[in-house]
Amino acid sequence: MRSSKLFRAVQSYIAAVAVIATAVTLVLTIYFTLLSLEWIAFLTGILVAAILAEAARTSRSEWVVMRRTAQLSSLKDKLEHETYLRKKAEEKLAFDKPRLQLVDEVLLTMVALIDANSHCLYHNRAFQDWLHLRPEQLDGRHIREIFGPKVYAEIATAIRQSLDGQTVHYERTQQMPNGAIYRLAVQHIPQFDLAGKVTGFYILTDDITARSDLHGSGKPESGTDAGGKALVATATSRNEPADQDMFIDSFSEELTGQKDAGKRIIAAIQQGDFRLYCQLITPLPVSSGAAEHYEILIRLLEEEENMMTPGAFFPLAEKHGLMPYLDRWVVQHVLEWASRNTPQQPQSNGSIFFLNVAVATIGDPEFPDFLRATLEEYGMQGSILCFEVPDSELAVRGTSVAEFIRQVRQCGCRVALSGFGRDAVSFDLIRGFQVEFLKIDGSIILDMLRNPVDFAKVVSINRVAKTIGVKTVAELVESEELIAKLREVGVDFAQGFGISRPRSLEE
Repeated sequence: MRSSKLFRAVQSYIAAVAVIATAVTLVLTIYFTLLSLEWIAFLTGILVAAILAEAARTSRSEWVVMRRTAQLSSLKDKLEHETYLRKKAEEKLAFDKPRLQLVDEVLLTMVALIDANSHCLYHNRAFQDWLHLRPEQLDGRHIREIFGPKVYAEIATAIRQSLDGQTVHYERTQQMPNGAIYRLAVQHIPQFDLAGKVTGFYILTDDITARSDLHGSGKPESGTDAGGKALVATATSRNEPADQDMFIDSFSEELTGQKDAGKRIIAAIQQGDFRLYCQLITPLPVSSGAAEHYEILIRLLEEEENMMTPGAFFPLAEKHGLMPYLDRWVVQHVLEWASRNTPQQPQSNGSIFFLNVAVATIGDPEFPDFLRATLEEYGMQGSILCFEVPDSELAVRGTSVAEFIRQVRQCGCRVALSGFGRDAVSFDLIRGFQVEFLKIDGSIILDMLRNPVDFAKVVSINRVAKTIGVKTVAELVESEELIAKLREVGVDFAQGFGISRPRSLEE
């Protein structure tokens, strides 16, 4: 390598010396041959050839220099252009950074980027806040450390599918320290490099919690109701810790931009900022002839047509005692929609709208009168509505629940127990309550294919429900395998992403 570099360095000098030596040889030859014409002609030819060769070499050298100069100029222009583009990109990044930071901090969807080795490369503020972890407890950590061994085992199959390049959808539940169960809709989106190789995947998680899932365990009633208004006040003025109130107030201010979240929710009810969605509840027995039903879900419309999830505004509405107003708004708008869609009225084919009901509404003595008046106003039969009462409330507020069920059944409406089997299963508690449906809690359904105990619980619940003449509904059904197993067990209905995603009621 060193010798070749030395040769290129002295190559031009060697050529010049050769030309000079040829010229000297020619002059000496002419001198010693006494000007013989033959020799002069011969040696002149050699000299001319040497000069031409040197001229050609010089010309080629000049061409190489010109080509290299042109390449250097082109590289210089390209470098200047790339520098300009980089400067513009940096300016745009600096301009967009505040907005990107706003999206990162305010976006309700929980987002995390996981690499091919299952380590967290990125997470947004919502993801961090949901897990109650600091950034250093997330960045670079294995997903098993972040979610814990139990959750990791539940989603391990979905992780493998994502790293195989598949987009995965599923639902799961998360139990909070106060006993509330949050439902999460999760999506895994693979990330590919330019060669098409999977380099990781994004985890996008949305809160799809229904209001009935947010009720933690309360204190049992003592004696009979002392009046509906007192019960409402008790339900909406719980002795929560001061830091919890501070968190809810701060959270509401971040979400709504207003310090008084109660006024914001009242304004949303008055201005029609809430939107109704429905999720299909389909019959499982083949050729049963049973009608399809629908669970009504509610979302709050925010700026730029974004939807606030119920897990965000239900705690605010409960804290400010607004759930009865919200429940009435839902009842009124569902009946109004049904009356406008006369050819497709649910009572014509037996379909039912399932409505979650808040604890405060259960204890509101004026709600049954409102229900009767609204049914009469829109000319609808009460049989199209089924009110979902949380199973946990039977033991906590048995007297209020019994009276609520009696009143709504007098209006012709039906009743379902939601979250059944989440805690200790006791059919003794429902003997005095007339209900048409038991909704088996999704946390049991999700694990029944992997957990023999949960499978046995589903089988037992369904068997006893059949004995007492109550229909069963499986919640959070997300796969064909679950549907097949539930059909084999004999469960009557199923709902979840494996059946249908929520859609706008107006569609």
